[in-house]
Amino acid sequence: MKIPGSTRPPRIHGELLKLGIDVGQTSVAKYMVKRREPPSQGWRTFLRNHADGIAAMDMFVVPTISFRLLYGLLIMGHGRRHILWFGVTAHPTAEWIANQVTQACGWEQAPRYLIRDRDGAFGEVFIRRLRSIGIRDRPTSPRSPWQNGYAERLIGSIRRECLDHVIVFSERHLRHLLLCYMKYYNRASEHPSGYVIDEKRFCWLGCDPAGYFGFCRARSVMD
Repeated sequence: MKIPGSTRPPRIHGELLKLGIDVGQTSVAKYMVKRREPPSQGWRTFLRNHADGIAAMDMFVVPTISFRLLYGLLIMGHGRRHILWFGVTAHPTAEWIANQVTQACGWEQAPRYLIRDRDGAFGEVFIRRLRSIGIRDRPTSPRSPWQNGYAERLIGSIRRECLDHVIVFSERHLRHLLLCYMKYYNRASEHPSGYVIDEKRFCWLGCDPAGYFGFCRARSVMD
């Protein structure tokens, strides 16, 4: 009889029988010292060890002035926490998301891993595209948004610093706002102590650098 998970009890049991000690193999396995295996790599350790080769993506919903729902797609890199890509659409499909990933990562600078949730929009077409690019798909566990915490927190910052101060008119308007925010965020992340947010400050059409009413600006304290 072989005890699963170990090869030593049968050999030791045979040696004891040669010495005239009548004992069962299960008893030998019970009293043997368990071999300590090295702990498996946890999720936090995985993120820390592979930060430079990890990208995260998530989707968020933005209502317009006509109560139409638009879907934003965020792709960010874990290495320097930079925003890699913003996509906006009214009908997110697996094919559309696959095209966004191709445009964001390209075929030469693609990350090694991509963290995402288990949204139904990430279909088979999306998964096949990741494999063709050479990206390893790493979906999070069900109901575990903390496993994609960088993207979740960044979406919260986008809402608090930009979208909560703006009435979105159209898909083009939302795309323009997100691209302006991406330029600010990526520059501010390189100099985190040099930027502050002008909270609750509304810019009119004549002076709004984004070209729309309600864009929440950031100014450099070094200027």
